[in-house]
Amino acid sequence: MKRPLLPLLVCTLLTSTGVTAKERSTFRYTAPPDGERPVIVDATVGPQGSDFAMRLRFDKAPWGEDCKSRCANATLLLDTDNSKQSGLRLTQDSPVNGADLVVLVQGVRESPKEEGGKAETWLRVKVRLLGNDARSVDDGELLAELSHKQDSERLHVEDTSVYLLVDATSAALPSARKARVVYQPPGSKPLTATIPGMIGGGGGKGVRIFKDGNWNRARDAAPKKSKPAPGDNG
Repeated sequence: MKRPLLPLLVCTLLTSTGVTAKERSTFRYTAPPDGERPVIVDATVGPQGSDFAMRLRFDKAPWGEDCKSRCANATLLLDTDNSKQSGLRLTQDSPVNGADLVVLVQGVRESPKEEGGKAETWLRVKVRLLGNDARSVDDGELLAELSHKQDSERLHVEDTSVYLLVDATSAALPSARKARVVYQPPGSKPLTATIPGMIGGGGGKGVRIFKDGNWNRARDAAPKKSKPAPGDNG
């Protein structure tokens, strides 16, 4: 009896090299050597149950004393119904048109409250719902604000990797069989990838970032390296 193949993450930047037992990178990016802030260089994004699960690998630590005041400030956009008829509207030909969710990953540093004290640092994730009237990524309803110190069931950091679950149960969030992910590296062209959406069973067979409430059980599910397509900078 043949076993059904797991649906693969479809990436516009990578060519398919066959069936893989683990998740495949949704997108990859080669960071410039002189970059001021940490940037995402490898991401796996897909449905997991009623959430969008993400494994985001940065080129260097996204928060903490190493980056001080120049820590991560990365923006991911999700077009959850793969349609430009709903969601964010920017310029006519912008690749982020149609985005329904914006996920902002920030390394935060707060000055000491007392002289001689130690600065507070942490990783923060903000998630906003972008309605049809949204004209910037700052528009829309704040759905979640997570701290890796307080929200470990949804956000975990290890070294340069960020593991994240984004709740997709809002009644105002559109869904379809396919979704799009857009990442805008600083000073570079946007990276766009197509992934399975929440409709059609994709939510039960997507990536496994957190398994049974424990991120550690899925940590060995590393994306398989794929051959970059012509013109891919990753």
